[in-house]
Amino acid sequence: MIAETVCSAVSAAGLGIAAITAYRKRFLAAARIAAYSLIPVGLVMTGIVGWLAGTAFSPTAWAGFGLLGGAWVLFMTTRAIERRRGGARRERGADRDAVAPAASAPSLDPATRRSGSPASRPAAGAGDEDDFSEIEAILRKHGI
Repeated sequence: MIAETVCSAVSAAGLGIAAITAYRKRFLAAARIAAYSLIPVGLVMTGIVGWLAGTAFSPTAWAGFGLLGGAWVLFMTTRAIERRRGGARRERGADRDAVAPAASAPSLDPATRRSGSPASRPAAGAGDEDDFSEIEAILRKHGI
């Protein structure tokens, strides 16, 4: 009952201010003030104010808001700790190899393509000498 009375008084005061503003020939501002002042009465008529007043004075509702706040604090704390540790990926298994280790290797023709880890590659052979000879020829061509 008190909430409805306060909303009605606020609306009446707003409409009074809108009337004074319209008297001063500022009709656009007066219309805007009147629109804002009608919102509290509309909220009372739809029943939202009664629902909010019932919720604001309910101990069960406040306990629910407290639980929601506590859950939010726990969630944000765990996120902050996870970020400081370096993410959840480390916990899930950083020991696993990449799905496609050769995926980042440059695309070469099938004869010179290498696969696997550096330890499994053979020592420098004839393919490497061909690559370097081409580079040396280009450098000689440019006088380097």
